[in-house]
Amino acid sequence: MAPLPYKRIMLKISGEGLMGPRDYGLHNETVIKLARDLKNVTAMGKQVCLVIGGGNIFRGISGAAQGMDRASADYMGMLATVINALAVQNALEAVDVPTRVQSAIAMAQVCESYVRRRAVRHMEKGRVVIFAAGTGNPFFTTDTAAALRAVEMNCDALLKATQVDGVYDRDPKKNAGAKRYDRLTFDKVIADDLRVMDTAAIALARDNHLPIVVFDMHRDNALAEVLEGRGQFTVIATKAAA
Repeated sequence: MAPLPYKRIMLKISGEGLMGPRDYGLHNETVIKLARDLKNVTAMGKQVCLVIGGGNIFRGISGAAQGMDRASADYMGMLATVINALAVQNALEAVDVPTRVQSAIAMAQVCESYVRRRAVRHMEKGRVVIFAAGTGNPFFTTDTAAALRAVEMNCDALLKATQVDGVYDRDPKKNAGAKRYDRLTFDKVIADDLRVMDTAAIALARDNHLPIVVFDMHRDNALAEVLEGRGQFTVIATKAAA
């Protein structure tokens, strides 16, 4: 397959993707592996921004959130994403990749506040930008935040790192006969409830003609391989043949 023609990309990673073999928290080797993969991608001349979920941190405190109202629990989850963003920033800078964290919730002593023009300028200068704290609003997932920031940054594609090598019609871990798709339309994803990302994120990508590429983050050099058109992944676009 030909290399994917994307110059500026948004990478969405779940917090659980950083747990490695642990039940919650951060797995150092997994974070370092991600940083090295991102370094290879920036060496290809790509401009990169990220949104990272907070499930790995929030899982450890989820018991404390029981009985809370949804807004308070969501704000706790946003703070968890800041912890992950700082960890990945540290790993990237350890391998000499200049990185900036921008938060949708102001915390000047820790990171920059989100400013769209500044974020674009960082990427133009070759820096990786990590967007933390979701959209800054409760009731919106980090999937939606990733789609929103990707559109705001004029990204060419949103790459969704998952635990499997693409989108399947059924859970491949539970169904040996599950079918993997090479290409899908946004409308089919929504109509068949394929649960790639939440519906708001899919609709936002569809309405702004932002392709989504779903791939397995656990392969060595996974992101670079996808951008080179190698390996297995699923492309979701306005037209299945796009």
